[in-house]
Amino acid sequence: MIDRLFRHWNRAKDSAELGLRFDRPLVLFQSDDWGRVGVRDREGWDELQAKGLNLGEKPYDSYSLETSGDLQALSDVLRKHHDSAGRHPCIGMNFIMANVDFQHGGKSTREILLRPLTDGLPEPWQRPSLMEAYQEGIRERLFSPALHCLTHFCVAAVARELEANGERGQLLQTLWRAGTPYIHWRMPWVGYEYWDPALPPAERFLSLADQRAAIHRAAEIYRALFAAIPLSACAPGYRANQDTKTAWFEAGVRVAQGGPGGKKGPSFDANGMLLIFRNVEMEPATEACDLENVVKQANDCLSGGLPAIVSIHSINFHSTIRDFRTPTLTMLNGFLSAMESKWPDLLYVSDEDLWQITTQGVFTGALEKIAVGVKAAGTDR
Repeated sequence: MIDRLFRHWNRAKDSAELGLRFDRPLVLFQSDDWGRVGVRDREGWDELQAKGLNLGEKPYDSYSLETSGDLQALSDVLRKHHDSAGRHPCIGMNFIMANVDFQHGGKSTREILLRPLTDGLPEPWQRPSLMEAYQEGIRERLFSPALHCLTHFCVAAVARELEANGERGQLLQTLWRAGTPYIHWRMPWVGYEYWDPALPPAERFLSLADQRAAIHRAAEIYRALFAAIPLSACAPGYRANQDTKTAWFEAGVRVAQGGPGGKKGPSFDANGMLLIFRNVEMEPATEACDLENVVKQANDCLSGGLPAIVSIHSINFHSTIRDFRTPTLTMLNGFLSAMESKWPDLLYVSDEDLWQITTQGVFTGALEKIAVGVKAAGTDR
């Protein structure tokens, strides 16, 4: 099937730019930043306040880390719903595979030491049963893991500021002593893993060799944690270039998640990697967001044959500093009910499912495989 779609790509370049269309309504969720520690709950908040940081100005001051209870509450909502094939909704979780080792990470500017998720969380963080909760949700097909990155921040940018030991480096040391790696809106100079904001615009992306090293290390941790090759990936801050995609492809990634893409549908690049774009924003923790508008965004996509790809970052499910979780789950429950009511032939899919649909034309339901028609926009086949 993928060969047939490529032939249509070659025949109709203008249509191909619009991407693929599907004959069944598809809804999937992509969620970033799982596994990344932030402000260390109320204890860390109080410690940073005592050091002079005026926390509470923006939502990400209250970004902490999900708990097993947060995941259980999310799972309870997802279990209440199912699609026309008997499958529950599935949250695609993009994992950050390592955190700063706060006990040792700032003692040398030559190397920022990291603690991979396979070794648990860095001291003094505590999240009882969190790793088990991830795995349980994956076994139930309520969660679908994907690769986000190794560190999220640009290591070169952070190391440079630590070495300079100026105001920025001292802020980093203060945060690290409190068990917090960074608060991005307060310090955008930490950049994103593959992108250094201090460099000239044409040079901000790291070299292929540096991106490859970070991605391959992250993929190794991913394989150890989830016993699988990462099929799908999303770059921190959506900062990815062709070198990023090359390194992803080498690591086994076949689905590249992009940021907001408007009405652009999924498409294939020259290597056969599926490029997908988010088109529905459900981010009640960080921006004005009402259920009616979210439902409209999704319905507009589905009416045009596009999958509704919902962006919903992990902060929306956090509860330890601020209760973002309760209003998010209320909105999510209402959204799922609205989708199921409006679209009786709805399918809840993951990135892996979308890859299977676009390459094989089938979706694996709870009891059977279901044919799903796929075509390039502007063609009749």
